[in-house]
Amino acid sequence: MDERALTEQLIAFDTSEPEGIRRAAGFVRGWLESREIEVREHTIRDLPVLVADAGDPDAPLTVLLHGHLDVVPGFEGQFTPRVEGDRLYGRGAYDMKGGLAALMLAIADLQGVRGVRARLGIVPDEESEEEERRGCDLLVENGFVGDFAITGEPTDMLIGVAAKGVLAMRIVVRGRAAHGATPWLGENAILRAISVFRELESLPFASESSALYDRPSINLGRILGGDALNKVPDVCAIDVDVRYLPEQDPDAILEQVKGIPGAEVVATFRRAPVLIDPSSPFVRALCEAASPHHSDEVTSVGRDGASDAVSFVRAGVPAVEFGPIGAGHHGPDEWVSISSLSAYRRTITDFVTTLPERLASDGGGAT
Repeated sequence: MDERALTEQLIAFDTSEPEGIRRAAGFVRGWLESREIEVREHTIRDLPVLVADAGDPDAPLTVLLHGHLDVVPGFEGQFTPRVEGDRLYGRGAYDMKGGLAALMLAIADLQGVRGVRARLGIVPDEESEEEERRGCDLLVENGFVGDFAITGEPTDMLIGVAAKGVLAMRIVVRGRAAHGATPWLGENAILRAISVFRELESLPFASESSALYDRPSINLGRILGGDALNKVPDVCAIDVDVRYLPEQDPDAILEQVKGIPGAEVVATFRRAPVLIDPSSPFVRALCEAASPHHSDEVTSVGRDGASDAVSFVRAGVPAVEFGPIGAGHHGPDEWVSISSLSAYRRTITDFVTTLPERLASDGGGAT
């Protein structure tokens, strides 16, 4: 089976909801086991977490490969894959069923490799808003650790050595109710909430930059306000998604937000950022393995989204994001480059099989 065919099969599962995730995980497990790859299954919130191993179980080096099955909700027709030239369209094509398909094929390719062990972990909740007990944390708790980890998030064949942290906030803004026919007698909480968001965008943290990032990301994701058409709303809640730089302090950001007049922060959701040394011998080895399969220079970049890589980093395992070429993730025209899936698969297999030699020539080794 080639990368395109397997990606199309994965896209066809609506994994924006639990039952679709379970059915897709059953397919993945069957696909791997039919190729004589042992699969172990854990469970988190009644959803499956899969682990498959290849290569030498007694090797001194272990490479972790990580992917996720879940996707954000799709638009009409997005779970029916379609092809236009080199582009394969569908929900999750880029984020990250294309990458997952290539990782599954790479694990099958690596069954006979010697001198290194490759492990594939697949989680059901990378896109979720769960702050505690995530699938990747469960993997680590159950011994899914090694010398280096690659999470197959889409990076256009560049190496994501940094990922922003998440500080999501629910902010309540209060006004004064009045009849909708006489709005000047009240204070509209929805309009005040929008003003609060504009002030948040202009806080000092919002204009800070670093070597890999020109700014944090700030998104107004939800507005919850008003309970009657003919009433001036007296309370409004806004959900604000701040993706802060690895060098920033989320507590300091929160204090700035709390200093906005009329802003009451009632709940937060956090995920830590990731920052890996781009000169690591593992990162250099991955750059070398990717270069023959990518027309552009393979460099280290910062990723705007949060990353499950933080679970590995907290356990002392250096981890990067690295995935195929595409665009439009979470949007109406999500696509992945079919040719890049093949290049990505070859890069992963080349990286794993040549890693002992590359580390030896680099003067490095297993940590």
